[in-house]
Amino acid sequence: MQNSKKFSLFELLLIIGFTLFSIVVLYPFWQTIVISFSDPKQISGLGMNLWPESWIPDAYQYVFSYGSIMKAYVNTIVRTLSGTFLIVAFTMLAAYPLSKKDLPYRNTITIFFLIAMFFSGGIIPDYLLVKNLGLLDTRWALILPSAVNVFYIIIMRNYFMTIDKGIEESAIMDGAGYFTILTKIILPLSKPVIATIALWAAVYHWNEWFHALVYMQDDAKTVLQIIVRDMLTAMDASQSENAAAIGAGGGSGNLLLANVRAATVMISIGPIVLVYPFVQKYFIKGIMIGSLKG
Repeated sequence: MQNSKKFSLFELLLIIGFTLFSIVVLYPFWQTIVISFSDPKQISGLGMNLWPESWIPDAYQYVFSYGSIMKAYVNTIVRTLSGTFLIVAFTMLAAYPLSKKDLPYRNTITIFFLIAMFFSGGIIPDYLLVKNLGLLDTRWALILPSAVNVFYIIIMRNYFMTIDKGIEESAIMDGAGYFTILTKIILPLSKPVIATIALWAAVYHWNEWFHALVYMQDDAKTVLQIIVRDMLTAMDASQSENAAAIGAGGGSGNLLLANVRAATVMISIGPIVLVYPFVQKYFIKGIMIGSLKG
């Protein structure tokens, strides 16, 4: 009969500490969910309650009935998927040749990239460039300017440099070209760093709203964050924080501003939060290996 494992005092303290830390991190998230589904009459006295007396989806009904929010939601999803794909593709195509120490002018190209990472022209040159390219009021204005990120290129380049060179040499001896090596050998071995870059890119595109505010004029092409911002700004301008009540659009009662704010938070971050667990196992490995080798 096997003896049960005994934890040392230090291990018990670690378990207790990390458990308390997890509760501190997760509680605000759960509280936001509770507020978004709570009866407005219960919010003022909700306190530390972890479960509402009744689950009311009126706040979500109100948010999804606001203007063109569903179209903006679709626009944000399309932007995130296409923008993430381009960032990952361009990052791989730039990082792979830079990982070759025999690349001519390798250091010069790297320095050129680093200068572009630390110095930029600012929003006015960016706007003029987008305008002169004819991208204003198009979805490409939200995707192409951010398709190349030097920091991501450096992380992926460093990861590629950790891969055994003997694998590539064997493939070259068998007649494989560099593009075949990249797609058939390097990429399958680089899932951690690809998942890391993809997660960063997806979070950026999902949360980014400033470029949509500057470049987009057609509301049918705008993104979710702009619609949410306009909705909350309009509500804030017309109602006080504690006493405001808005019609629930067919719901059972009135909604407080807190209900709607909590619902918009959940709607805004929901997809990204759901994606993270699927790439989390690659995340730490990808960023650690990609940041070590110079």
